[in-house]
Amino acid sequence: MTKKQRKMLVRIIITFVIFVGLFICEHAGLLKRIENLCILFLIYLVPYLLVGYDIIYKAARNIRHGQVFDENFLMMIATFGAFGVREYSEAVAVMLFYQVGELFQGYAVGKSRQSISDMMDICPEYANIEIEGKLTQVDPDDVEIGSIIVVKPGERIPLDGVVIEGESLIDTAALTGESVPRKAAVGDDIISGCVNGSGTLKVRVSKEFDDSTVSKILELVENASSKKARVENFITRFAKYYTPVVTISALALAVLPPLILGDGWGEWIQRACIFLVISCPCALVISVPLGFFGGIGAASKIGVLVKGSNYLEAVAEMTTIVFDKTGTLTKGEFKVQDIIPNACTKEELIELAALGEAYSNHPIAGSVKEAYGKEPDLSRVGQAEEIAGHGICVPINGKEVLLGNEKLMKARRIPYIAAESSGTIVYVACEEKYMGAIVIADSVKEGAREALQSMKQVGVKKCVMLTGDRQQAAQAVAKELGIDEVHAQLLPGDKVSKLEELLKVQNGKEKLAFVGDGINDAPVLTRADIGIAMGSMGSDAAIEAADVVLMDDDVSKIAAVVRISRKTLQIVKQNIVFALGVKALVLILGAFGLANMWEAVFADVGVSVIAILNSMRALKIEKSK
Repeated sequence: MTKKQRKMLVRIIITFVIFVGLFICEHAGLLKRIENLCILFLIYLVPYLLVGYDIIYKAARNIRHGQVFDENFLMMIATFGAFGVREYSEAVAVMLFYQVGELFQGYAVGKSRQSISDMMDICPEYANIEIEGKLTQVDPDDVEIGSIIVVKPGERIPLDGVVIEGESLIDTAALTGESVPRKAAVGDDIISGCVNGSGTLKVRVSKEFDDSTVSKILELVENASSKKARVENFITRFAKYYTPVVTISALALAVLPPLILGDGWGEWIQRACIFLVISCPCALVISVPLGFFGGIGAASKIGVLVKGSNYLEAVAEMTTIVFDKTGTLTKGEFKVQDIIPNACTKEELIELAALGEAYSNHPIAGSVKEAYGKEPDLSRVGQAEEIAGHGICVPINGKEVLLGNEKLMKARRIPYIAAESSGTIVYVACEEKYMGAIVIADSVKEGAREALQSMKQVGVKKCVMLTGDRQQAAQAVAKELGIDEVHAQLLPGDKVSKLEELLKVQNGKEKLAFVGDGINDAPVLTRADIGIAMGSMGSDAAIEAADVVLMDDDVSKIAAVVRISRKTLQIVKQNIVFALGVKALVLILGAFGLANMWEAVFADVGVSVIAILNSMRALKIEKSK
C-alpha cells in the first residue's frame, strides 16, 4: 500500500467512526433535539469534507479545465443534492463508501501493475569497470562497446556481452519466468537484466546500454498500457457520452415531474441524486482496463511481453499461426552432416567453402568454418557479393567461386548433381565448374512438437511454416512437428506475399500470427495481425516489429498466452454485462422511487468492488492441463 493510500485509509477509518457515532445518535433520537438546521448541517459537514474534500477539489478542477462530466462531478452533485434535501447521513455515506471503493480500486491497480513493474527492477544501477587494478562503479550508459566489465556474484548484469573469463549460473527469472538458472562460461553470450549467481564474470560489452536487452524491455513495458483493446476504446467512448446523458436525465428527473405533476421538489431531487449515484460508470471505466492490465501482468510472469491490450485481445482471436523455421522451430545450430565432392577431394571442397564464407556471420557459414577446423587465410579471399535468396559470389585466389542453393546453380547455368538430403545444401562451383555439395542440418527444438499440439488444444486451427530452405528439408521438419502447411524456398519478399495470401482466407474476426526471430522477419511480423518475436536470440529489428515477445524463445508459451488472453477477455465481458445489468435495474427502480441511497451505493461502489475483484483473477496463471 502506498503512502497516499495509507493516508486515505486513515481518513476513511476516522470518518467511519464519526459516521457510526452520528448514525447511532440519529436513531436514538439525540440529533432531533438540535432544532437549528445550520448546526446539524455543520455536524455532518465535518465527516463529509474529511473523507470527500479531494473529490470536490477534483470535480472543481476538472470543471475549470472544461472536463465537466466525470465520476467526481456525479458524486459531488449527488451528495450536494442529498444535503439540499436534508438527507445528511446518506450524503456522508455515499461519499464514504465511494472512497472505500476508490481505495480498493487503487490497491487492485497497484497489485496488477506490480507484476509488470517487477520487470522494471531489472534495470541495473551500475557497471563495474576495472581501472588501475581497482573496480570502479560507473553508469551503464557510459560504458562503450568493447569495454570489459566485471560482474560479481549476486549483481545484476548491466549490459549485453560475451563472457571472456569465469564461469557462473545466471538467474534469468526476471526476464524469462524460468526458475532454473542457466550456465554461463567463456564464449557464451549473456544478456543484461539477469542476475549473476556464484562466480565472478568478466564480460566484453557487445551493445551500448540504449541498445541492450534490458533497455528494450523497459521501453516495451513502459509503452504496454498505451495501446488499448477495442473493448477498452468502446468503454472510453461509452463513458464520454454516457455521463452527460445521465446527468441531463437526472436534472430532468428533478425538475420536470414537480413542474408537470405539481409534486413536491424534495422527493424528486432525492430521486435524481439516487439516479446520479447509481449511474456513476466507475465499475466499467476501472474494471475493464484493470482486467487487461492483469492479463498483461500474467503474461509477463511467464516471461512473455505483450505490448498492449489490443494485442492481448487479438491473441484471443488467433486461429492461424505461421512460423519461420530456422531459430524458431529449429535450434539454428547448423552442423555439417555430409561433404559430397565432385571435382575435388573432401578437404579441398570444405576449404573452398570455408574461404568463401570467411567474412559471413550467418549460422550456415559458421558451421562450414567449424567443419574446416582452421582459421581461413583471408589474404586469399576478395570482396564477396551477396545474391539475395541464392547465395554468394566471392573471388578466391583470383578465381570466381559460387556458394549457394540450387537456384544459384540454375541461374548461372552450371550443371550440378542434386543432393538427396533433408538438410540444407550448399552447392559449390569454381570458375563455372561444379565442385560438390555440403549438407548442413539443423535440429528441431526440444518441446516444439508438444508446443504445436498445445496450440491446437487451445483452438488454433492451422499451423503453417514459411522458410527459405529447400522443400525437402522443410517437409522433413514439418513431418516431425506435425505442421499443417509448408511453403519452402521463399525469398524474404516472398514471405510477405505468402502471408498476404493466408490473411485473405481468414474469416471474420479470425486473426493470424507470425512467429519469427530474424532481421528478414521484421516485414512479416509487422504485416501479420499479431507478430511474435524471440526475445533472447531474436534480432533487435524483429523484437521492435513484434507485438508479443517471448523472452526465452520458448514457443510453448504461445499456448499459455492464448489461455491468458481468452480468460482476460472473458473476465472483461463478464464485468461489462454485470455492471450494466445491475445499474440498469437499479436506475429504473431509482427513477420510480423504489430504490433509496443505500441501493444506489451498492449499484456504484458494490458493483465496482465486485468487478475489480473479478478483474484481479486475470493475474492468476492457470497451469496447462
